[in-house]
Amino acid sequence: MSQGEQTRVVLAESPTARKDLQACVGEGGVVVFPSDGLYGLACDPLDWAAIGRIHRLKGRDEGKSSAVMYFSPLAMRELVAELGPHTAAAVSALLPGPVTLVLANPGRRYPLACREDPERLGVRLLAGPLAGAMCPVFQTSANLSGEAPPSRFAAVPASIRAGADLAIDGGELTGLPSTVVDIATIEEDGGWEILRQGALSQGDLAAALAAAGLG
Repeated sequence: MSQGEQTRVVLAESPTARKDLQACVGEGGVVVFPSDGLYGLACDPLDWAAIGRIHRLKGRDEGKSSAVMYFSPLAMRELVAELGPHTAAAVSALLPGPVTLVLANPGRRYPLACREDPERLGVRLLAGPLAGAMCPVFQTSANLSGEAPPSRFAAVPASIRAGADLAIDGGELTGLPSTVVDIATIEEDGGWEILRQGALSQGDLAAALAAAGLG
């Protein structure tokens, strides 16, 4: 994508929003988009130049890992095919939802997102108006490093909106981050651990996993 042009803004409910997202990511662009609780920045998870732009926009430490977000279960099929049965059951029970799952990643997929720990990968699956887009994305919150992530489109820093190629306005969101759950060893010991409490409570998480025959 060419930089220096005015950022294109679309509404999340627009019938073209998903296609706009896919096209921008596919062309190496950076997108401001509404997640379920907070606004994020997204790009192709295999494009080091686009990821570098996101780090510069945020003033972010490039050594930090980020999750890969999907908008369609079909886009996850190759990843899911590599998972053990307990991990796959947990993914099915918890996604889509306000959860980031840290999975074992023996195939070392998406090393630019994993960074310092290539055998563990954070993944999300998003419902909502952008559901159905087929492009996985490198995603991180749309805030300057050290500041609070925004839950309103207008609260996304002007420098970040101006530095993106596409900005998708989803109105006001819940303001709650995803609950981050480490299930990287669930195949070996059945264990899981909450790394960050967020929108999904520990009780609801445990109930969902128990219903799937886990934990």
